[in-house]
Amino acid sequence: MATLSYIIWNGNPEIFSVGSFALRWYGLFFALGFLISQQILYYMFRKEGKPEKDVDTLTIYMIVATIIGARLGHVLFYQPEIIWQEPLSIFLPFEFSPFKFTGLQGLASHGGAIGILFALWLYSRKRKPGQNYFQILDRIVILVALTGALIRLGNFFNSEIIGTPTDKPWGIVFTGRLTESLKDDRIDPDHIVKDMVYVQNDSLPAGENGRKPITIYIFFKPHATEAQAAGLLNDRVVPLLSERLYEYFDETPQLRLDYKIAKPDAEGFVAKINTVGIARHPGQLYEAISCVILFLVLFAIWNRHRQHLVTGRIFGIFLVWCFGMRIVIEFLKENQEAFEDRLPINMGQILSIPLVVAGIIILIYTSRKKEPKNT
Repeated sequence: MATLSYIIWNGNPEIFSVGSFALRWYGLFFALGFLISQQILYYMFRKEGKPEKDVDTLTIYMIVATIIGARLGHVLFYQPEIIWQEPLSIFLPFEFSPFKFTGLQGLASHGGAIGILFALWLYSRKRKPGQNYFQILDRIVILVALTGALIRLGNFFNSEIIGTPTDKPWGIVFTGRLTESLKDDRIDPDHIVKDMVYVQNDSLPAGENGRKPITIYIFFKPHATEAQAAGLLNDRVVPLLSERLYEYFDETPQLRLDYKIAKPDAEGFVAKINTVGIARHPGQLYEAISCVILFLVLFAIWNRHRQHLVTGRIFGIFLVWCFGMRIVIEFLKENQEAFEDRLPINMGQILSIPLVVAGIIILIYTSRKKEPKNT
């Protein structure tokens, strides 16, 4: 009886594309996070007798703060060189040469958190009844947890923020980046690739540290010649597997790529490639699951104790859980930038520590306060 030894994930980051514009799963999940959160916030405001029209204002504050904060956070914390090398790329969602819609590539959750904290402080200055700074934070962080889960799910579809290699049976070989690369006009200018399929190669033993033998089938279009198919494999696929996509595949550049080309029918040639994929911890899913649990816990606390909830307690729990789990899960994730390899802990962990400390201080402070009769 066959047992699960690893999972191959060939997720496509794009839902569909029209010309240079593509609707991506990441953008959809990002937007769904705000849309669903807005509806839950309507429900919470109705239950607490607060004006529902304030939800629309809060939503605008949240969207603007999250996007600006997360983008600036990524640039400042991880890629400050962008400021003087490509300043326009900080907020422009497309490339010029060739023109292509890319969205905002690189968003840092810690930057988003700082942006949200600042925006809600601005909102709280309106001094609306029952909506002081910490009262708003207590409600908003419940929704931030849910939105964070959806964003991490988008990262999973993008095959980004990957985990460290693992031999656990739920380890995932991310193959989507190769599929996406072969759809690029710069890689396949003649548009001869029709489809790709990845399967486990059980005829070879697995290696150590997540190395898993896999077989890649590349189906070429009927007009493609055998010479064109061989040229694509040798000139494009080899550099992809051994150099550009080294985080996903373990292909030795010194050895000849192990492949065969055949034409089983009139539909076109098929290439069979034997290579090695790297099974990794699905760090994105670990964080998504953690955020879903956090959302359910915080919402249950609010739902049960909203009439006598100590202001700031939910916010404190959120900080300790969310960023405490971030510190732990980061040990199972690859560093995002090369400079982090020289640090004792990575940037995500460094930025999470003060937020966990702040959460502990808030919980200690709120534990000394008596529960109010109502909020």
